Amino acid sequence: MAYLLQQFLRGSASRYPDKVAVSARGRNLTYRELEERSNQLAHLLVGRGVRKGDRVGLFFPKCVESLVCMHGALKAGAVYVPLDPQAPAERIAYILQDCGVRVLLTTAEKRKVLDARTLHALDTCALIDSSSNGQAHGELNGGGVLPWSMLAKFPAQTAPAVTLTETDLAYILYTSGSTGRPKGVMISHQNALTFVEWCKEKFQVRADDQLSNHAPLHFDLSVFDVYNALEAGATVHLITEDIAVFPSALASFIETRGITIWYSVPSALTLLLLHGNLTAEKLHKLRIVLFAGEVFPMKYLRDLANLLPHVDLYNLYGPTETNVCTYYKVDRAQLPTQEKLPIGIACENFEVFAVNEKGEIVTRPGESGELYVRGPGVTYGYWGDVEKTKKMVVPNVFQRNFEEKMYRTGDLVQLAEDGNYNFLGRRDSMIKSRGYRIELGEIETALLSHPAVREAAAVAVPDDIIGNRIKAIVSPHAGSSLQSVELQQHCATRIPKYMIPDAIEFRESLPKTSTGKIDRVSLVQNDRNATIVAAQV
Repeated sequence: MAYLLQQFLRGSASRYPDKVAVSARGRNLTYRELEERSNQLAHLLVGRGVRKGDRVGLFFPKCVESLVCMHGALKAGAVYVPLDPQAPAERIAYILQDCGVRVLLTTAEKRKVLDARTLHALDTCALIDSSSNGQAHGELNGGGVLPWSMLAKFPAQTAPAVTLTETDLAYILYTSGSTGRPKGVMISHQNALTFVEWCKEKFQVRADDQLSNHAPLHFDLSVFDVYNALEAGATVHLITEDIAVFPSALASFIETRGITIWYSVPSALTLLLLHGNLTAEKLHKLRIVLFAGEVFPMKYLRDLANLLPHVDLYNLYGPTETNVCTYYKVDRAQLPTQEKLPIGIACENFEVFAVNEKGEIVTRPGESGELYVRGPGVTYGYWGDVEKTKKMVVPNVFQRNFEEKMYRTGDLVQLAEDGNYNFLGRRDSMIKSRGYRIELGEIETALLSHPAVREAAAVAVPDDIIGNRIKAIVSPHAGSSLQSVELQQHCATRIPKYMIPDAIEFRESLPKTSTGKIDRVSLVQNDRNATIVAAQV
């Protein structure tokens, strides 16, 4: 077993040097090229003063250089921080500051969206595209701006000598935060390797496989696509934004690339079924379809199972803090009568259990409780947020013999007769939409930042295709002429597109409880379509 993520690339580069490792935007990199470019980048980073544990930000759309940057950072002993290329500049600036990113790998175009103050805090901005024309821009705003062409000056055959262990951090993924600010989930090499090695054994990823990468690289689903492909010596095909939004183009992509293993959120598969003109002939090379991140509506899952009788279907479950910790292989014999799909049983090298309101582990079928996770895949916690970490990564009180941590997911589950767990819902305000975890409190913070907004609440409206749509109920200040479009545009400068409310309802005032808080139950009861997962802030 490899004990560092970058060793997967080293091994496959020695076995399959001339094979395509990654493909995107009409360009390919072989394993040799990926190994050499990432070695060179690692030397560049070390030469710019990056040391073990320093954070390196990745801020650009998907491209073959994405994997160069991920591995270059790892080989330099750094912790990479993938950033949403579509996120507002304010959110990016907050993340860069929050985790103290030292070097930002970006494009000239993306660099322009960051203000001078943000850039000044960086030691280096390395431009990964050709727009710099091979010329360094010298010192600008306190940070050196380096062109990608500078990699040619650095050694390609070996990486820098950096001492790391599997307990060192590999990357930080920022997810929605209940305080209105995103939180950084710290993932060590051991955390990620626990998941990758389990996938290797469970799905038998082979060198001749063609893996799709549908998820954004700042989303934890992408960990499987990238690292299991590189571990096996397979090829990973990055699905870029211009393809992902068009189901017919996506269906053609699967066919022409000969994709054998697909992994995405269920809503992407649903859109493919509804608008991709799918046929079994087009997808004849598929052998495994994995989905995670949200509930898969049973009517669409049955359609998928009928369309692809030769394909193994798996429901994977787990928050970013554990990646995947349970799984369920779809049983076609049971599927016609199943009302809901289980999230399954624990992955190997994990233990999961439900804890009821009495603080006891649920052991009898039919009982429910909050799902807890223990094992080497559990995160250390949240970057720079000790209090949040203490709340979610807690001492394992069920293990009396030695000190150990476990993660409380916040998800309510029920133990079934067959030992599988069924997902019941959230214990807090977090929802899933299009596979993304969203804290409604963060949306409310964005709404309330508009000067014309007096009160605001966000609720989830169940949707068969994307999981949930978001509705906002807003009370503007007296005399305001605020319109929905203006408020949505305002939110777009503060939160990602997938978090912007789909609908906004204006009211003179919002109902209150006896304690003076917004009465969210009343709001939901007045909207028959909404569900009681309103933010408790």
